[in-house]
Amino acid sequence: MATERSASSRRERAARQYVVNGQAFVAPPLASGLHLVATPIGNLRDITLRALEVLAAADLIACEDTRRSRTLLDHYGISTPTTPYHEHNAALARPKLIARLAKGAAIAVISDAGTPLISDPGFKLVRETVIAGGSVTAVPGPSAVLAALSVSGIATDRFFFEGFLPPKENQRRARIKEIKSIPASLILFESGPRISTTLNDLAAEFGRREAAICRELTKLHEEVRRGDLPTLAGDYADGATTRGEIVIVISSPQQEDETSMVDHDALLHDALRRLSLKDAVAEIAARTGAPRRMIYQRALALQQERQHGR
Repeated sequence: MATERSASSRRERAARQYVVNGQAFVAPPLASGLHLVATPIGNLRDITLRALEVLAAADLIACEDTRRSRTLLDHYGISTPTTPYHEHNAALARPKLIARLAKGAAIAVISDAGTPLISDPGFKLVRETVIAGGSVTAVPGPSAVLAALSVSGIATDRFFFEGFLPPKENQRRARIKEIKSIPASLILFESGPRISTTLNDLAAEFGRREAAICRELTKLHEEVRRGDLPTLAGDYADGATTRGEIVIVISSPQQEDETSMVDHDALLHDALRRLSLKDAVAEIAARTGAPRRMIYQRALALQQERQHGR
């Protein structure tokens, strides 16, 4: 009997094992409930120790794509059973997962990459788990959204995550018009085959707003291109590499207006030294395309500041 218990204990430890740098560890027991685990967006080393413990200790891992997830799990020697959970099977798979949770199972949820539920299926599973009285725990970690925003060079104090724009042209252009005036930096996902068309549509509607194209973040061929939207659209029209995962970060309307106003002030200071107020306004309005009334009001303010010695 003691021998049987010992063998059972060894099997249980092996089932909860993960391996880091050739050293095996046994994950501590995991509380029942739904565990949302963030996984690397590219570099397999970008995973937390807690995430490895949860994945190793879970009774089941619900994966967006079990084949892609197996690469990560095999890398860390994790043998936890997996099951597919994605937009095409969610309606059938969700009740089965809820039933297992009701029996006390610990289920981890992962997406193909990054933080689950961000442009991935899962929120209905979370909602129904909560309704059923189950526990939902976040195991935070990598996020393509935040990684792209942090390296973009664009304001980070307020941002709006749009995800993927509609693939159909009319719907995409209509949506771009809707988000144009959102007072925040914009973050979008896009695929390689559609990036050129999307950038053309964004440039046509947003004008020369600053943007960053973040491709293959954390991977071997990571690339970040920065510039205004028309320039970036031209880059990709000329054949820039489009392989891999792409995140687009775009400056807010306010940031663009503030940048433009600084540029206008410099031009106005120069013009007012050479020309009358009327002629200076006409010159700068013609050079920048900005509304004449806005330029005139700013020119008056600059004159008053100069007269008061500011």
